[in-house]
Amino acid sequence: MVRTVTLGTTTSTGACCAPLTDEPMTTADAQEFAGVLAALADPIRLRLFSLLAAAGELCSCDLEGPLERSQPTISHHTKILAEAGLIRGTKRGKWMYWSVDENRLTSLRHVLGEE
Repeated sequence: MVRTVTLGTTTSTGACCAPLTDEPMTTADAQEFAGVLAALADPIRLRLFSLLAAAGELCSCDLEGPLERSQPTISHHTKILAEAGLIRGTKRGKWMYWSVDENRLTSLRHVLGEE
C-alpha cells in the first residue's frame, strides 16, 4: 500500500503552508516538506517526475526506455514519488499508469513562492 505524505496546515489558497518568503515553516511542515523534496532529490526520480509532467500520463512500461532502467527499478522510484504525494497511479490490466498530482504540484509552487 502506498502512503501519501500530506503537509500540515492549509492556507486559504489550499496550499500546505505559506510561501517560504512570507513566514518560517513550522517544524512539522518543514519535516514533511523535506520528505517531499527528498523524493525529488534523486536524479532518476527527478527525471521520471519531469517525464510525467511533460506527458500528462505514462504507463510504467513506457518509462523503461527514457530512464534506461529496468521495470523493478522504475517501480521502486514510482513508489517513492507516490508516497510523497507527487504522482498518482491507476492500474489498468497488469500495468500502472502514472501522472503528476496537480494539486501537489500547485502546493509545491506555492510554498516555493512560484504562485
